[in-house]
Amino acid sequence: MQGEKRRSFNPSWYNTFSWLEYSLMKDCAYCYACRHFSLPSTSESVFTSESGFSQWKKAMYKDAGFKVHEKSDSHITAMLAWSEHKKAALTDASVLNMLNNEYKKKVEENRSYIKTVADVLLLTATQNMAQRGHRESEQSDNKGNFLEILEMIAKPNPMVAKKMKATGNAKYTSNTIQNEILQCLTSMVQDSIVKEVKESEVFSIIADETKDLQKKEQLSLVLRYYYNGAVHESFLEMQHAQHLDAKGLSDMIIKCLESYELQYKSNLVGQGYDGASVMSGKHSGVAARIKTEAKTAFYVHCNAHCLNLVLVDTVKSVPEADCFFSLLEKIYVYMSGSYLHQKWLTVQKEMYGGTPRELQKLSDTRWACRAVACRNLMDRLPAVLCVLQNISAENLRDGSIDARGLLAQIDLTFIGLLATFRKVFGDTKLLSELLQSPSVDLAMAADMVESLLDTFQEYRTETFTDKLWHDIVETAKQCNIAVENVEKKRAHKVSTKLGGSYVTCTIGLRKGNADKDSFRQGLLYPILDTLVSEMERRFSKMNCSVMRGIQALNPKSSTFLQDDQVFDFGTIYGCDKEDLTHELHQARRILSRKAESGAAQLGNILDLTVFLEPYQEVFVELFRLCKIALALPVSSAACERSFSALKLIKTHLRTTMLDNRLSHLSLLSIESRRARALNMDDFIKVFASKHKNRRIALF
Repeated sequence: MQGEKRRSFNPSWYNTFSWLEYSLMKDCAYCYACRHFSLPSTSESVFTSESGFSQWKKAMYKDAGFKVHEKSDSHITAMLAWSEHKKAALTDASVLNMLNNEYKKKVEENRSYIKTVADVLLLTATQNMAQRGHRESEQSDNKGNFLEILEMIAKPNPMVAKKMKATGNAKYTSNTIQNEILQCLTSMVQDSIVKEVKESEVFSIIADETKDLQKKEQLSLVLRYYYNGAVHESFLEMQHAQHLDAKGLSDMIIKCLESYELQYKSNLVGQGYDGASVMSGKHSGVAARIKTEAKTAFYVHCNAHCLNLVLVDTVKSVPEADCFFSLLEKIYVYMSGSYLHQKWLTVQKEMYGGTPRELQKLSDTRWACRAVACRNLMDRLPAVLCVLQNISAENLRDGSIDARGLLAQIDLTFIGLLATFRKVFGDTKLLSELLQSPSVDLAMAADMVESLLDTFQEYRTETFTDKLWHDIVETAKQCNIAVENVEKKRAHKVSTKLGGSYVTCTIGLRKGNADKDSFRQGLLYPILDTLVSEMERRFSKMNCSVMRGIQALNPKSSTFLQDDQVFDFGTIYGCDKEDLTHELHQARRILSRKAESGAAQLGNILDLTVFLEPYQEVFVELFRLCKIALALPVSSAACERSFSALKLIKTHLRTTMLDNRLSHLSLLSIESRRARALNMDDFIKVFASKHKNRRIALF
């Protein structure tokens, strides 16, 4: 434009008529909609020609210019086409994008459905519920927990109901898909455990075996390690042990560690098993074979098993004690009969009121738990005698004869043994429970064993004997059992050379424990002395270099951070002596300053490890030794707990379960806390990468 024309140009027209396009480079204007969106058959006008519109004086006339063009059919058609174009550009609603949106919607539905299936399987696995039913057809009244829960979820969820009605394998509820989903969930839990073990660097292996209901030997594998301020005992897997010799079991353990890429040759610091010869054999046992591969794998005999063996050997070495527990078992069996049990409950309510107690069955594998059986029987012994007397007076043939026989055996000696084992087994039960805790380290275990030994030594004092005898006499009076009057008897003189000892067998030994002295010398002291000697023998390995080094890392020990003890421990695990010397010096200085400032004192090795963790780059060797001390196993109780889960999973109705499925369900059940915390979006990725069938799109 030039001159007046440039000045007469009014740009507000562009805002008023958005369908016009102006060019300031040319003296023209044309309709943008008609130029770009008019049909080929539309007649050309000045607004679509190359020259454009130039009669600006008539532009705003009612019967010419813009008004006429705006009402023309070509312009209306072009404007409709332009609006559709803008709508398509804004919503991206092209045919391809519409297909993409449909595909995305389908993928989201598939992912939501697979997550629902996985959640149901995860729920049944963590709750030890059977997934499959005997008949899973549409006509079945009970299709199993898995399908029944899915159908319940499908009622308010149309998407799940639609998928459940799909044909063939599009339902994704078959046993094959279940196994694949369980495998993916298990692998995610195992990956989280292995990741923690690799970050911890050092770990121990705990293994034990048992038979399932299908008579298969199942080997349970557990890893113990320190991670993030706590000691963990994580169940890894359960394998079918086809070969029960030392070579077969050790090969299984090594292959398992290799499958997870764990550097067992350098990072395996301990191994814990029970006392079976195939596991603990000095020359060719599992522990010895693994130690040839992993030089630092220190073998620890399960301390809980050691304590159990102490009690077994003690009872066997004292004939009266062996007969006592046999009688205790017979009383339990006799009182458990249906007719007698009802009388037993009735007599208790009449004599004591409140909730009646039950007699406990004696455990053959956990002797410390017999303390509860001794306690219940001693507290309810008058009621037991009342029931036996009532039955003996009745004409029940064998029942009455058995009752008279049991009554004849319950005398003062029986009550004395009952009171003794109630006290002794009560103390050992507390120690047994503490030894089975994952947070206990070997230093704490040694301290608790020493404490129990001191307790048994104190039981040989006159004060304890008087108190125990008083309880025995009170119980005997409640049961109307005669107690000999010791004051009228002449005191028996004991040679000074034999003071503090007892005679096990001699000619002319008078039987009977009807008074305090004979009970003390004939029953109490033999039991206590055997307990002490057996504990010293069973726990003698705690005097080795490893145990002394662990004690040197215990803040409560008298040898805490002593150079010689820690150096011996560090030499076994390849620590640099010079660096360790400097670290011990600095650690002692820091801890002394902390004590002078009035800060809380460290209580155990775990507290020391947590204290050193922020400075682990400075205390490299000392922090590693602390982690090793915590990683060394104390007991194989974690494997025993996995056997309890095995009994809940592989029941009499599920004996046909395959070994892989059993291992997966066991892991999800035992590590339920980890399983429930899984990210299901990550599960979809894992399942899509491993799933072979592509009938369902997940990405």
